[in-house]
Amino acid sequence: MSHRRALLPAVLAAGLLVAAGPGGAAVSAGAAPPGRARVAASTPVPTPLLARVSAHGLATPTTAQCEAVLHLACYGPAQLRAAYNLNPLYASHLTGSGVTIAIVDAFAAPQVAGDLATFDAGFGLPNPPSLRVIAPAGALPAFTVHNAAMVNWAMETDLDVEWAHALAPGASILLVQTPVDEVEGLGGFPQIVAAENYVVAHHLADVITQSFGATEQSFSSPATLLSLRSAYLAADAAGVSVLAASGDSGATNFTGTGSTYSLSRAVAWPASDPLVTAVGGLQYSLSASGSTVAPLAVWNDTASLGHPASAGGGPSVVFPRPWYQDDVAAQVGAARGVPDVSLSAAVNGAALTYLGPDASANRPGYYLIGGTSEASPSFAAVVAIADQLAGHSLGLLNPALYLLEDEHAPGLVDVTRGTNTVSFTQSGARHTVVGWNAVPGYDLASGVGGINAAQLVPELVATVGDGPSTRPGPPRS
Repeated sequence: MSHRRALLPAVLAAGLLVAAGPGGAAVSAGAAPPGRARVAASTPVPTPLLARVSAHGLATPTTAQCEAVLHLACYGPAQLRAAYNLNPLYASHLTGSGVTIAIVDAFAAPQVAGDLATFDAGFGLPNPPSLRVIAPAGALPAFTVHNAAMVNWAMETDLDVEWAHALAPGASILLVQTPVDEVEGLGGFPQIVAAENYVVAHHLADVITQSFGATEQSFSSPATLLSLRSAYLAADAAGVSVLAASGDSGATNFTGTGSTYSLSRAVAWPASDPLVTAVGGLQYSLSASGSTVAPLAVWNDTASLGHPASAGGGPSVVFPRPWYQDDVAAQVGAARGVPDVSLSAAVNGAALTYLGPDASANRPGYYLIGGTSEASPSFAAVVAIADQLAGHSLGLLNPALYLLEDEHAPGLVDVTRGTNTVSFTQSGARHTVVGWNAVPGYDLASGVGGINAAQLVPELVATVGDGPSTRPGPPRS
């Protein structure tokens, strides 16, 4: 399954849960000795770390409290709203009102409405206009906390819903659930495609966000992957924006087994699809008020966690360079390059997310969650606000993003620090997959960079429609 496929060993220590990826030892950020061991299998969340802080009596933790208890920064909605410069839009009554964000996740999440209500109450947020749940691809299996995959999808659902709502509080949320676990290149995608086609055909959403993905090479053939694109073709024709997390393993990704990393560069689909906006990850360093205290950098926590934990990015081996990336051909070559744009995803600076009993396997509280699973629903919120300003959905965003990059538009924040190169131990040997460094302009670590939403929203509205969204080309074999 996607960027995060394996048995993840975990250590539970005095209310602190830290999950490590395959080949890497579990990491404990607390001083207390480890307690009972717990294994989280087949996690659908592309996040290398979950840190629980509520056990220390913190209601809605502050950054200072997270740093004191966990030695990690954590950020709440007010800080990331400020960091993305969303507040001027809110002051102009642009909150995503009248727009629907569709969030696609597997399995039932019976806790999601209650967990969102707790999150909203903790941070003083209004309830969303609507939180609707549908399962158009078939009946969902009964949820149980004894099924680790279900628990972790519930966790993913909480993260997606809470942060899409936190940044676009006026938007309606449509949770689209599928009945089958998404397994790295092997299963789950037909149901996802069916569910997304249903959303598009019935005009249920303006923007779709996905926090899952599978390594391109894990599909049996390029033809198999290409056969699953119907929802994105339909969304493009209908003017619905589709986003996907770029992955959390830096320049590599999981192999088809889901238990090891590729020893060569790899990217994940659907982020690599030319009809999808790939959302990468950045390291934000913020004050209590949300002001930036250090330059933006590509997210890379690999060294501190001991396994790949970095912004996914690189060239596709399936899709050729789309026309809208022609001006960055020097960076992407003949291939579709990932990501397109990036938002906060670091572990040290993670998003505070409330997980109730179901999503936390009966250890409810606030958790720190990093990864591009945070970034994709966050950018969906920004897109929803742009849709409100435009009065209609904007459709495929990528042509506009690259045109704005060409114009050095102030809504895009260039990232020139960091790398998504990762090193890890696997099968007793040390490996390094060399990725890309952030450089001025577009790069395969941060895309066109970060965002200044107060500038980017009107820029997107003014720019979308300047050209055709697609110019078909043959897939790479």
